[in-house]
Amino acid sequence: MNMKTEKHTLLALAILICSITLALPAIAQEETPAGPVLFTNVNVFDGVNEALIENANVVVTGNLITAVSTEPLAVAGGRVIDGGGRTLIPGLIDVHWHTYLSNISVGQLLQNSDMSDVAIAGLLGAEQTLMRGFTTVRDIGGNPFAVKKVIDAGKFPGPRMLVSGPPLGQTGGHFDLTPYSDVPRNPGAPLSYWERNGLIAIGDGVPEVTKKAREILRMGATQIKIAGGGGVTSTYDPLDVTQFSYEEIKAIVDVAKNWNTYVAAHIFTDEAIQIAIKAGVKSIEHGNLIKDPKTLQMMKDNGVWLSAQPILNDEDALKFENSISTRKFIEVTDGTDRTYRMAKAIGVKIAFGTDLLFDPASAARQGKMVVKLQRWFTPYEALKMVTSTNAELLTMSGPRHPYQEGPLGVVKEGAYADLILVDGNPLENLDLVGDAAKNFVVIMKDGKIYKNTLR
Repeated sequence: MNMKTEKHTLLALAILICSITLALPAIAQEETPAGPVLFTNVNVFDGVNEALIENANVVVTGNLITAVSTEPLAVAGGRVIDGGGRTLIPGLIDVHWHTYLSNISVGQLLQNSDMSDVAIAGLLGAEQTLMRGFTTVRDIGGNPFAVKKVIDAGKFPGPRMLVSGPPLGQTGGHFDLTPYSDVPRNPGAPLSYWERNGLIAIGDGVPEVTKKAREILRMGATQIKIAGGGGVTSTYDPLDVTQFSYEEIKAIVDVAKNWNTYVAAHIFTDEAIQIAIKAGVKSIEHGNLIKDPKTLQMMKDNGVWLSAQPILNDEDALKFENSISTRKFIEVTDGTDRTYRMAKAIGVKIAFGTDLLFDPASAARQGKMVVKLQRWFTPYEALKMVTSTNAELLTMSGPRHPYQEGPLGVVKEGAYADLILVDGNPLENLDLVGDAAKNFVVIMKDGKIYKNTLR
C-alpha cells in the first residue's frame, strides 16, 4: 500500500469512527441513574470469600460501591433494584483478550483487511464483550487505544481495558507477519503495514528492542507483551524455538521497570520460560508445554504469574486454514490439562484468560471458557480467579494502571461498581456464567446499567 492510499484509509477510518460516535446514544442503551442505586434482597459473592453474604443490600453511588450490609438500607432520591434472592457478583475479568484479533479472521488479517476494518470490528466487538459480563480485560496485543478512549469517555459500551499495545517479537518469530518473499529486508526498508499501524512490533538486538519497548509505552501501554517462543497461528516458527535472547528480554524488562510496570511473555516451553524468568518477566502467557516441575517452582519462587487459558481440542476447538497451525494447536492443547494440574499442585499464581482469536463466533464463547475451568477448579475457585485474582495480576501495572479510584474484582465499599446480578447461584452451578444472555439479568459497569431485564 502506498502512502497516498494509506492516508485515504486512515481518513476513511476517522470518518467511520466519527459516524459511529454520533450514533452512540442509540447504540449504547445504557442507564445513568440520577441518584444512588440500591440492590436489595441479594446474596453477594464478594470475589474473595466462598461464603455468600446472604440477604444483603448494596449501595452504588456514582461509579463506586458505597455500602454492603445485611442491615436494611435506604437511599434518598435513588433507585431500588430488588434482586429477588439472586446472586450479585463482581464483573468478570479476562486477562488474555484481543479486542481486535478476536473479531477478525486470519484471512482478513493477511489478505483483505486494513486498519479501518480491524478497528471497527474491535469497537463493535467491545460491546459484546461487556454484554457477556466481562467488565474488564487486559488486551494483550494490538492497538485498541482509540477504542479504549471512546469507552472510557462513556461514548460507547465496552469493558475497561488495560492495553499492552503492539506485541513485540523478533524477525521470524510469533508476531512476524512479513510476506515469505520479503527476505532479506533491505536496510532502511519501510515498516510493514501492520507495524506502521501498531498492530504488531518487530525488533532484533538490544538497541532495537529497547527503542521499540519505549515506543510501545509512549503509546500508552499499561504493560509490555513479547513473544519468547513459537506460536500456533504464526507461520515461520515451530513451537519448540526460543525467541529473543536473554539479553534482549532483559533490556525490554529494564525499560518496563523504568516505567514502573512489567513484561508479559507468550511462551509455551520449559526452556524459554526459564530464560524469561531469569530476565525478569512477570507473566507467562500460556505455558501449555511445561513438563518440568522445576519451571513452575521457579515461577512460584520469583512471583511470576501463569496466565493460562482452558483451551482444549474439544467441540470448541479453534479452526485453522492450514495444517501446520492445526498440528500445533493439537500439540498445545494436549498439554493444557497437565499444566493446570501441575501449577495448581505447586501453588503458582494462576490467572484466567481466553485468547479467543480470529473468529467472532469463537469470541462469543468467552463465558463458556470460564465454565471449562471446572475440570480443574471448584466453582468458587474459578469465580475467584476470574474476579479478584485476575484483578490482583492487573495491579502489577502499578502507576500505569488506568483505573486507580477503587479496586476491581470485588464487591466491597470503595470498589468500582462493576456488578452482575445472576439468576441463580454460580457458586453451585458455574454453568450459569456460560450463558450471559439468559442468566445475567443486570450488568453494571462503572455505576452505569447496561442491561436490566427486571424492569
